[in-house]
Order: sequence, then structure tokens, then C-alpha cells
Amino acid sequence: MTDPSGGSQTRPAADTAADGSGLRRQAALSSLAMAHTLRIGTVHRWLAALLQSRIAPAAVRLELADGSSTYDGPEPAVGALVVRDARMVLGLLVNPHLHFGEGYMTGRLDVRGGLEPVVEAISRLSLLPSWRERVAARLSAANDQTRARRNVQHHYDLGNDFYQSWLDDQLVYTCAYFEHPDVSLEEAQRAKLDLVCCKLRLRPGEIVVEAGCGWGALALHMARSYGVRVKAFNVSREQIAYARERAAREGLASQVEFIDDDYRNVAGEFDAFVSVGMLEHVGSRHFGSLAKVLSRILHRARGRGLLHFIGRDVPRPLNAWVGRRIFPGAYPPTLAEVATKVLGPARMSVVDVENLRLHYARTLAHWADRFSAIEDQVRVRYGEEFRRAWELYLAGSEAAFATGTLQLFQVVFSPSETAPPYWTRAEMFARSTPDHNGYDAPDGSRDHAPDHPRHRAPEPWFGTTR
Repeated sequence: MTDPSGGSQTRPAADTAADGSGLRRQAALSSLAMAHTLRIGTVHRWLAALLQSRIAPAAVRLELADGSSTYDGPEPAVGALVVRDARMVLGLLVNPHLHFGEGYMTGRLDVRGGLEPVVEAISRLSLLPSWRERVAARLSAANDQTRARRNVQHHYDLGNDFYQSWLDDQLVYTCAYFEHPDVSLEEAQRAKLDLVCCKLRLRPGEIVVEAGCGWGALALHMARSYGVRVKAFNVSREQIAYARERAAREGLASQVEFIDDDYRNVAGEFDAFVSVGMLEHVGSRHFGSLAKVLSRILHRARGRGLLHFIGRDVPRPLNAWVGRRIFPGAYPPTLAEVATKVLGPARMSVVDVENLRLHYARTLAHWADRFSAIEDQVRVRYGEEFRRAWELYLAGSEAAFATGTLQLFQVVFSPSETAPPYWTRAEMFARSTPDHNGYDAPDGSRDHAPDHPRHRAPEPWFGTTR
């Protein structure tokens, strides 16, 4: 070492010895760090191989961040999951229903090959509930009125303009009804509104109560096209405000009353009850509350009702990630649960049941395409995590209906001591087309014939939803 003054400076021997010891210590630490890195890498790869073996039947490749994979299944694979770290792999092994969504939302997990096809392929590996889901179902929180309002506002009060940018022109945020494969989403949603009204056999002058009315499309359609008066309940303030403004704009405020209140507070007597997409938000612990409402408000001599809801074939809670990020407090019931815990205690009889799950898969395909078209605006307004979360929610929901892990039921019911509202299913649609005044033809003669489109056997196009 050279002294700054120009002379020579020699280190003491003790310092030199200390430096040697320090170098040896540094070398040892470096070796330990390398071994630690190697050990972590080995564990990471072992976990990845284990996860790959579990998803191999889905023909989905698992890739690590460096591009490596142990996949040896059919080629081409449906797609690939790209995981960024060992914790992500571990999360997918321990609780895939939660960590798949969390990882995709935050970017720690990516998908190549199309999000919906990959999610659908993986979904087919877990068609039955796991032990974790059974435990979660027992521990779910009750949806009292305060929690129910908070849960609804979490999802539906994101801004009406957000939903206007990708839903249909009437903001119908429930399963559409595709009478033919080439109809638009707008046409299919209007067909769904008519389908509900036909099943209820609405008549001019009747009084209808709707529980969970969304942005008001069905309530306004019932009033305009079928001449009924409607009381529509909802706990989303943004939806209620929009519905009231639309009713006033269309001159229907005297026929439709939009009420900012919980379904449990409905009072009065009604000819018909309808709920489209609300039953999923009731929660299993409050089925008895809904049963009491039906028993209290529906006219026993001429009343009837319709429940349109997302359901299951076997009891199973909503996907853990969807319940955390998208629909807190939601629960998709089985037909048996609805029959024994809602309709039975209300002394109601099931009149008709229809499953429209593939119609919902197709509806979600439309929504996903429209959402994709506005992804840049969503990213700017809400952030990339929100955009990815909703992208996954729409794709995952489409996959769930396509695979049958979720169902879409329409159940018509009436008081057990009352004659059903129709003798045959064909009669259900006898007045399916409103006349030029907005109300049904008196005898329904125009569309009662067996060759009416609603009575024909469906064309075999439902094998695909896109």
C-alpha cells in the first residue's frame, strides 16, 4: 500500500492474519449461500414436479420462471401455468382454490394458451368438494342486513359506467337466454326477461315484488310489456339510483317503485314474487328468512314465484378466491337446499325447473370478450391487479358453467294448496309475445302453436359456448 505522502506503508502482521481469516470466513459464507440457493432450487423443482403430476390429467404444462418443466403429457398441451416463485407453487399445492386467483391477480402466476381453456381444463380435476371446502362451508359468516349490504356494495357499486362499458344496453347482469346461437347478447337478455315473465304468467294489473332488482331492467320490462305494477328491492345504492332515473325517463315511475331496502323487510301481499340472481347472496344461514318472507307476502290463492339462481349439484361453497375478492358472502345452493330450506318451510310447491348453465357459459363468453376490449381503460382507472382479477373471474365463471361445477337454475313455485299457473309447459309460453300496446294478446293465439320457436326442440349447438 502506498502512503499518500509518497512513502511506503506496511501493515502489521496481525492485520494481515486477520485479513486471511476474513477471506476464509467470506468464502465459507459464500459456499453456504450457494448451497442454500441450491437447496431452495431443489425444493422448488421438487414441489413443481409434484404439482405437475397433479395437473397432468388436464394436459396443462407447469413452467418455472426459467422456462423449465417436467411436463411429459399430450402435445400440444392445452396451455401452461408459469409460476414465479416457490411460495406460489406451494400455495397451489396446499390451497389451489384460493392461491390460483391470488397468484394470477398479482402476476406471480401467469397463463399461456388462453385463460379460459386452461382454467376449464384444471377445473375438471376438482368436480367434487374438497375437505377444505367442506370446513369452509361450516365456518361461513352469516349475512345479516348490515353485512349483506356491505357485500353487495363491494361488487355492484364500482360505478355504473364501469358496467355500462361491457354489459348489454339494459345492464342485465345475469344469465341470458340464447334461443339461437347467432343472437346478440342484447337479444338474448331481452329473451331472458320474456322467459321469466312467461313462466310467471303475468297479467295486466297484477302486483309483483322483485327481490334484488339490479339496474331495474326486469322490473321495467314487466311493467312496460306485461302491464303489472312492481315493487323492486335492492341494497345497492348506485343501482337503485340508476333504476329510478331510468323509470322516470321512460315514464314508468308510477308503475315501478324501486326501494332501497333488504328483501327481509318486504311487506304487503303480492300476486307474484321474482328473484333473478339474488338467492346466491342470501347465504345458507338465511334461507329460513327468505322462506318467512315468501310465506308472508305471496297470495295463497293465486300467487306464484320464480327463483333464478346460480347453484350446485352437491353442497359446496363458492370458490375461495371468488368469495374473498369478487362476491363476499355468496353461496350457490343446491336444488335440494332450495326445496327443503326455502320453499318447503314457506309451504310452496315446485312447479317447474330448468337448467340454463350452458346459456350462462355463453353469456360469460360475451362478457369476457367485451371486458377484454376495454382492458386498457380498466387498467388506468382501477389498476392492473383489479383488471387481472376480473379477467380471471369472468374466465373462471365461464369454465365453471361449462364443466358443470356451477349450474343456473330457474325454479317456478306456487303455494302448495294452489293450482299451478299452467297445465303444461307449452302453455307456459302461450302468451310469450307482447302485442303492439305492450301487453299480451288476450288469447295468446299468435304463438300458442307447437311450431312457435319457443316450442321447437333446440338445435344441437350447445356443445360449445364460444
